Amino acid sequence: MKPVKDRSLGRRAFLRAAAAAGIAVTLNEFASSVPAMAQTSGAGMPLPDELVEATMKRLFGNRTFQRGDDKIKLELPLIAEDGGYVAITLDSSLPVSGAAAVSSIYIISDKNRRPMLARFSFTPDSGRAFVSTAIRLATTTDVRAVVEMTDGTLYSVSKHVRVTISGCDLPPQS
Repeated sequence: MKPVKDRSLGRRAFLRAAAAAGIAVTLNEFASSVPAMAQTSGAGMPLPDELVEATMKRLFGNRTFQRGDDKIKLELPLIAEDGGYVAITLDSSLPVSGAAAVSSIYIISDKNRRPMLARFSFTPDSGRAFVSTAIRLATTTDVRAVVEMTDGTLYSVSKHVRVTISGCDLPPQS
């Protein structure tokens, strides 16, 4: 009868194999992320330090805005002591079902490095177009709420907020 060889790994061999596997996984992750880092901004994605005019053009093209003061109630503090947490509430009387219904609400800050702070989508199951959240503001700025309807109509309201302590990086230089 032939003797059976011991096929178990020694401690050092095991550690070498584990280190090699870890390096291979790390290199694979890095290699798969490199093409994504090298890509330019796709449609709908903001560029670093995008100005508000570019954001508005990217999101809404050349469509015109209608004043929404009688349809949209935007609540923000006049003075935000901490720009890192600014409460915002938006309530709209516009319908969320039917031929012309609210499809999205955008919250945009004119002087943040990335002006589009949030986008909320609505369906008929939403019940009503209502948003209550907190945002970060870099500096004293106008905050806009844009309501986009399913028929392409845009309604806009804005409020000026004075920020005493910045809540994020410095805004882009214009």
